[in-house]
Amino acid sequence: MTISLPRLALFLLLASLAAYILFDYVADQRDEARTERDAAVLELGTVTTEREGLLEAARVSGEMLAARDANDLKNTLELNDALDHNKSLQRAVDDGRQRLLVKARCPAPAVLGATGAGGMADAGPAELAADARSDYFTLRDQLALSRQMILGLQDYTRQVCLRMPANP
Repeated sequence: MTISLPRLALFLLLASLAAYILFDYVADQRDEARTERDAAVLELGTVTTEREGLLEAARVSGEMLAARDANDLKNTLELNDALDHNKSLQRAVDDGRQRLLVKARCPAPAVLGATGAGGMADAGPAELAADARSDYFTLRDQLALSRQMILGLQDYTRQVCLRMPANP
């Protein structure tokens, strides 16, 4: 069986046309894939940049939270130490091991006459009245609490707030 020349030419022409159409189709798909890839790379770059920004923000927030927690722990421990010291002082005063002395002066009574009756004997230093002691220790506790709150807020401002990036 022999193929005629016009049929062979027609077959080659159709085969070439089919190969060209197939090649063109594959080239279009390739170009479309490249476009999608480039868009994905740009988007990935944006996502990567956003991801890095979020990671940096999370790191800074973590550091600030750690600084805040350390500051809180330090001031809480100092406050507890001050309150414990006040309680031990209060127990010592209640037990009589220590006395609460008031810094005061008792002026000498004016001498009315040379032959006057004997004055009051020196009773020793003035001391806080028993019913005022609980108020004294309450004031000491409140003073310790206020002091630690102020110091804690100052530390928080220095260590946490001043490290925050300024908002534009």
